[in-house]
Amino acid sequence: MSMPSLRTVTLASLALLASAVLAGCYARGGAGWPLGFCMLVPWLLALQQCRHWSTVLGYACLMALAYTVAVFAWLGYALGQYTGMGEAGGLACLMLAAPLFQPQFLVFALARHVVMRRAGATAAALVAPAAWVATEWLLPRLLDDTPGYGLYPSPLLRQGAAVGGAAGLTLLLLLANEGWAAVLRARHQRWRAQVAPLLLAVTGPLLLAAYGALAGPAAPAATAKPVRLALVQANITDYEGLRRQQGTAAVVRQVLDTHFVMSRAAVQQHHAQALVWSETIYPTTLGHPKSSAGAALDEEILAAVADLGVPLLLGTYDRDSAGEYNAAALLQPDTGVQGYYRKTRLFPLTEYVPAWLDGALVRRWLPWTGSWQAGNGARVFPLKLGDGREIVFQPLICLDDVDTTLALEGARLGAQLIVSMSNDAWFTAYPEGARLHQTVAAFRSIETGLPQVRVTTNGYSAAFDAGGAMLAASSMGTATLVVADVVPGGMAVTPLVRWGNWVGPAACIVLLALVVMTWLRVAERGLLTATGLAATPVAAPALPLQLGLPPLPPAARLAVVLLRAVAGASVLALGLALWRDPPLRSNTLAQLRFLAAGYLLPQAAAWCVLRAYPGRLCVAVPAHGGGLLGRCYRARLRLRRRIWDRPCCKLVLLPLALALAVPAFILHQNIVFGSALGEYDSLGLAAYLQGLALWWGAWACGVLLCAATLRLAIEVAALLVAAARPDQAASARYWLERGGALLLYLGLPAALLLRVYAA
Repeated sequence: MSMPSLRTVTLASLALLASAVLAGCYARGGAGWPLGFCMLVPWLLALQQCRHWSTVLGYACLMALAYTVAVFAWLGYALGQYTGMGEAGGLACLMLAAPLFQPQFLVFALARHVVMRRAGATAAALVAPAAWVATEWLLPRLLDDTPGYGLYPSPLLRQGAAVGGAAGLTLLLLLANEGWAAVLRARHQRWRAQVAPLLLAVTGPLLLAAYGALAGPAAPAATAKPVRLALVQANITDYEGLRRQQGTAAVVRQVLDTHFVMSRAAVQQHHAQALVWSETIYPTTLGHPKSSAGAALDEEILAAVADLGVPLLLGTYDRDSAGEYNAAALLQPDTGVQGYYRKTRLFPLTEYVPAWLDGALVRRWLPWTGSWQAGNGARVFPLKLGDGREIVFQPLICLDDVDTTLALEGARLGAQLIVSMSNDAWFTAYPEGARLHQTVAAFRSIETGLPQVRVTTNGYSAAFDAGGAMLAASSMGTATLVVADVVPGGMAVTPLVRWGNWVGPAACIVLLALVVMTWLRVAERGLLTATGLAATPVAAPALPLQLGLPPLPPAARLAVVLLRAVAGASVLALGLALWRDPPLRSNTLAQLRFLAAGYLLPQAAAWCVLRAYPGRLCVAVPAHGGGLLGRCYRARLRLRRRIWDRPCCKLVLLPLALALAVPAFILHQNIVFGSALGEYDSLGLAAYLQGLALWWGAWACGVLLCAATLRLAIEVAALLVAAARPDQAASARYWLERGGALLLYLGLPAALLLRVYAA
């Protein structure tokens, strides 16, 4: 491999620097949000010049480093201050870990390089963004950051997160970057060569703008009445320093007195109906006192809530036999502690140490690490207001609000409001980190269609509506009340709540499908070569048989292979699900939905592709050669296909015959409705046919699974015979196929009848 020239290295360095500067401007928000659609273009143009994967990997590592410094330098400074290493030490550690901190750059660049060499620039421009979002889903970063969050300053475009989450926005951003890079590469060509790249560049922004204009944020219920919430930002930080100066008791006294005074002002002057204090504001286990002094403080807080007459959600700790938890406690004026939410997403190496890494040596090197336990997921609580209303809310603590899935689970549990609390005091000198955290939290409202209030120790605290728009907010480093009238969410459900956080898993499936297609394509090419089908001239010793092959283009052929592979995998997945989940065996509707989506739709799509190319290409099959696979392939081609081998007979007629002939359906009619046609006599023909259709569907699922099992057994047996007795491969295939048909059409009904009569 030749070394790149000095000019090439210089241009690549300038490209990396340009992308890093654009990314830094984009991440700082404000009017710089349009830069997200082009910030990686210089780097992509530099990657285009790479000829070897090692050079691509080097450019990716450098880009990860430059991006980390440009966008997350504040994190290195904050970590250095928190750990005592100093700002320079913290930034140096972050820079060394940049490829691990931002691994998506490496995967993106390598996937782009491989696909471009094998399938061209167009395929690479589509596959590489999928690799990026798949990596972010499989390997979450420390802060779960993704470029899509940078679109928050655009009220119109950010609404697209309700469909695909922040990951969906990232995917569209990357596609736009690929489009603009392709436009620049084709700038010296004819204008027709720039049309497709230009469409790729502008499609994402246009789709987001159209969705934001037409759908917009989720609308609250017409009868919804706002609730006035007060967020107490006391601006008391550096607990450890205060403890050393004043002692623990004095610090706790100062914190509680400050919050009592501010809460009383919120209720008496601003008429707040509920109060929220920030994370870990009460630095011991509320409700589980460790001393008599702790029990007295608990009673004081409960008495204060009863005196104020409004509910309070505060950050505290909880404990059980497993250990202690970072928690939020809901206190009601009349009943006291109503319940606890335990933080689910703990910050690594500060709140906990992974079990595989924990030990005395790690604790000695990292003395600040905690030993808190993680909670068990989303929870919702009823917030009982003084006017008799109950508002169902979901509490989130600190890193919980960067987890899209956690917020979606809360929305599915019936939450009408998100209440988030955080202690961002370690960002006091680096407000950029606190601002980013607030932006990320705002996306949970866009994704779920739920309003949100978010309180922090010293900023930024805020209230958001269902579309992520800020209703009220505080500045950094001030003691203040944030009071906002928030309208609880209605019954409107965003697409993301219905579908889940689907973009990352979908990208993984696409990449896996591409790998499978590539493998199948290679295997198919090897099989055709082995059997002689790839050769144009026909060998003299040939079977009196011709194989009809649709003259499909490569893309269409791969699409058919992929669709049929998905259909087969769906049948396998259903079989495994029925084996592992007994309740699913009695849920016919769930089975039918699964098969319709995973089996019927892919098979129908493959059939449509084949019908689009009706011509046939006749190729003679050689009589000899090709090894084991060639013998199996020729034996299967020699076999004449009978009518009972057709899918219509297997999956339509046979299940229908079973549903009518097996006494189970007739017995069901007699037991439930009193006669064989009882449902028809009582409810009419439509109800009777619907019941019969459900029985047919249940039998169809069973027949499909039996047919798939038989097919697997037949193919394995035919392969073994072809390996042991090559001269008997054709006759063995004949008897195996006919035996399988007998077992399916005669053996299956006989076994079912015996089982029914035995029962």
